[in-house]
Amino acid sequence: MQKNGSIQTASVPPTQRAAIVSQATVRAASRLGLTNARLAEVLGVSEATVSRMKRGGYVLEHGSKHYELALLLLRLFRGIDAILGGDERAIRSWMTGQNTVLYGRPIDLIIKVNGLVDTVGYVDSRRAPI
Repeated sequence: MQKNGSIQTASVPPTQRAAIVSQATVRAASRLGLTNARLAEVLGVSEATVSRMKRGGYVLEHGSKHYELALLLLRLFRGIDAILGGDERAIRSWMTGQNTVLYGRPIDLIIKVNGLVDTVGYVDSRRAPI
C-alpha cells in the first residue's frame, strides 16, 4: 500500500489488474443494487457480457472505454460506501431515491457517461467537503 492508503498497482500486470477491476465492478454493482441489465447499460456492454463477467468468463480490457467506466463506477461505490458506512440498504436507497441536486435518481443517471461523471463528482464533493 502507498502512504495515502491506496493500493499500489504499478507492479501488477495490466491483465491481472483488468481481472481485479472486472470482479470488483461486479461486486460493487451488486452492492449498489444494479441488475445485470443496468450494469450493462452503465458499462456499454451486453447483458450477456455482464453474465460472463460475473462467472469470470469475461474480463474488461485494460484501458478500454468499458474499463474506464468500470473505474468510475468503482469510485462511485467507494465514495457512497464510505459516506453511508457500508450500510447496503442505505446505499441502495440512495441509488434509487430522487436527488434534488443531481435532478434525478442516481440509478437512472449513471447509465449515461455524463450522468455517471456528475454523480461521482457529487459523491466526491460530499465525501470531502472543503
